[in-house]
Amino acid sequence: MTENGAVTADTAGAEAARPAVAAESAAAVDPVAAVNPVVVAARRLPRVPGFAHGPAEGSPKDEGKALRRLVPRGSHAAFDLDGSRPTAVAAVEESNRGRIPGLTPIRAGRMAATPFAFLRGSAGLMAYDLARTPMTRIRAQICGDAHAANFGLYGDARGDLVIDLNDFDETVDGPWEWDLKRLAASLVLAGREAGADEDTCRKAAHGAVGAYRRTMRLLARLPVLDAWNAIADEELVSHTDAHDLVGTLERVSEKARGNTSGRFAAKSTERTEDGGRRFVEAPPVLRRVPDEEAAAVASSLEHYLTTLSEDRLPLLSRHAVHDVAFRVVGTGSVGARSYVVLLLDHRGEPLVLQVKEARPSVLVPHLVAAGFETPTVDHEGRRVVLGQKRMQVVSDILLGWTTVDGLPFQVRQFRNRKGSVDPAALAADQIDDYGRMTGALLARAHSHSADPRLISGYCGKSEELDEALAAFAVAYADRTEADHADLVAAVRAGRVPAEMGV
Repeated sequence: MTENGAVTADTAGAEAARPAVAAESAAAVDPVAAVNPVVVAARRLPRVPGFAHGPAEGSPKDEGKALRRLVPRGSHAAFDLDGSRPTAVAAVEESNRGRIPGLTPIRAGRMAATPFAFLRGSAGLMAYDLARTPMTRIRAQICGDAHAANFGLYGDARGDLVIDLNDFDETVDGPWEWDLKRLAASLVLAGREAGADEDTCRKAAHGAVGAYRRTMRLLARLPVLDAWNAIADEELVSHTDAHDLVGTLERVSEKARGNTSGRFAAKSTERTEDGGRRFVEAPPVLRRVPDEEAAAVASSLEHYLTTLSEDRLPLLSRHAVHDVAFRVVGTGSVGARSYVVLLLDHRGEPLVLQVKEARPSVLVPHLVAAGFETPTVDHEGRRVVLGQKRMQVVSDILLGWTTVDGLPFQVRQFRNRKGSVDPAALAADQIDDYGRMTGALLARAHSHSADPRLISGYCGKSEELDEALAAFAVAYADRTEADHADLVAAVRAGRVPAEMGV
């Protein structure tokens, strides 16, 4: 760790090797020491790259506590507008660079729908603001867009449902606080949209931070292997005391089980003369593409196969590529190039892949402004896939990447039993439960790349951080509402083209 508390790549391994308990209590928790209390000289072995260099002196927990003197936990309540901050309209126009021009009005229309929708599409603007807030400089693989609607259900390799973060377009190695602050602010906005009172909205943000802090503390006390797999989904409701959400989660789960490639293909394709199938246009969301464009996407799948584990290849080798179509994606990604590829097996059963353009993370310019180095990225699709695998407990077995006409893309299963809770549609007595659940999931995701002992040492046992980030969340929600109003005014004045309700 550097003098300002930054965890570097050189020191991360050493920190991971520090013991989780004090030496004097080791015999009480170490089964090996309990069985064989005789202490013998340690064998001297060479340091192995990629492994920890232990045992190390000091304690990550104590280092985390020491950071409180440099960055007091209460300081995270601060949010002051920078004089050079771009306007909401300028931020939207800048974020449209490189997108397909004909689709940017759809994006603007979706962002203009509500303040929460505006937040969903303005990760870059919020990153500008976050780069000017207090930071501990503790690094983690962060989602970069951890708002409340980017958590959801999806199917694992055996068809079971898991719940986790599910959007990683902006993922980078960066400050853990940015994800937590974005989540907290989004809960306030979602609660307001749902009609909850201000106290309930603030409690949702407060509860999310508290659940993050308590979960990180729990993970810090566990052996590394146990912590890595801790808080199974079936334990999540109990762990976060989110019992009021049970009925909602059951309904979402039931819907997710039917959200498959087969159902999508049944609604979106038609039979062809040769017994295959092809996509049917449903503009502006789904449209057919010229043969040359479809061939370029299909050909790119050859490179995609090289990014998969070899044990996945027999699965795909039993499917044939039948069609390619363009499909518009969610609020933040509208205007990016995104295709669906229809594969059929020998029985005609479909498997649909999504081939989605991987644009540079909008956080990168602001990481530099915040004092973090510019990340080296050799392929944006690879960045997204590896970031997702680092944060999720279980990931799509067909995640990979490729290049189409010189542009980077990520590849994943489409409609892989996906389901999500709409936080803006929750009842007032559920939004705080949802906040605690997502806070716990975020802590679990961060703990895979950052030492939970370090973050937990900083967060502590008190509610000081919870109070500070809840105050920040309310202030930032107010700012977002003002930004949204500016965009709506620009749309109404005709300065920003927008298609509403698409």
